[in-house]
Amino acid sequence: MRDCALKCAKTKECCVREECRLWIDYPEDLNCTSVAIAKHGPMTLEEVAIRHNLSTVRIKQILDATLVKLKKRLVKTITI
Repeated sequence: MRDCALKCAKTKECCVREECRLWIDYPEDLNCTSVAIAKHGPMTLEEVAIRHNLSTVRIKQILDATLVKLKKRLVKTITI
């Protein structure tokens, strides 16, 4: 976990660093993705969608695109 996330978790105050790539507008998890993962562990697509204010379908599209990119990188690494 990042230092700022540890600080927020320790003080139980919401993160105010909106420019951070892990920031989410979800005060229950102190506005931090790292805190949400540490607090809840693996989450369903629906739980992620709620936290990011997106639809479950959109989260699935993002997940699928990410998996395609990872597979391409893996293939490159194996063939080199």
